[in-house]
Amino acid sequence: MSRSERLLDLLALLRRHRQPVSGHALAETLGVSLRTLYRDIASLQALGAEVEGEAGVGYVLRPGFHLPPLMFRPEELEALALGSRWVAGQADPALRDAALSALSRIAAVLPPELRAELDASSLMVGPGKTRLADSIDPALLRLAIRRERKLRLAYQDAAGSASDRVIWPFALAFFEGARILLGWCEMRGDFRHFRTDRIASAELLDERSPRRRAQLLKEWRLSQGIVADRR
Repeated sequence: MSRSERLLDLLALLRRHRQPVSGHALAETLGVSLRTLYRDIASLQALGAEVEGEAGVGYVLRPGFHLPPLMFRPEELEALALGSRWVAGQADPALRDAALSALSRIAAVLPPELRAELDASSLMVGPGKTRLADSIDPALLRLAIRRERKLRLAYQDAAGSASDRVIWPFALAFFEGARILLGWCEMRGDFRHFRTDRIASAELLDERSPRRRAQLLKEWRLSQGIVADRR
């Protein structure tokens, strides 16, 4: 493993922890000696990372640090390219443009050899199932989720029954043949899933959701028996 790869691994490891982590634990996870770990901590600090702590106490990374110039492993570049291509092919126009723009921004600040790796990525996204068009703008749903605002929906279920719902949206799931809006439904008093192609209209309300998005997502995962990925 190169030194730059080791620093990236150390940075990623520190980002996983909100509380100080001992040098012994970090060194063991990374498979390096304590002496090497201390040198790498010093290198990150020299790059501007706010790594606080000391030997015998532990280390914690304060939020807000980004490595200047961006460095990725070949597999990470392939994942970025593949993910962006999937979003470009499966998401709505606003997200498609955002994915392609983000990939262009990343490519613009990569070292030349890594930019060549990104351009030469050979992982492709094949055609998927045809998805029914949405009647509403998905950007409105994402806005409601980000701002933690209630939505009023005119919805038609699979049986053709129409209803008006007020929900607390907290997530949008992308599947090959459909997009699913996740929210707490005031009418049902429970979590409900809404296919976006069955939403006839959506109105962003001024009222905020009574519970935060992160809390709703946590409760939904518990209700579904889903264990969150902590990597």
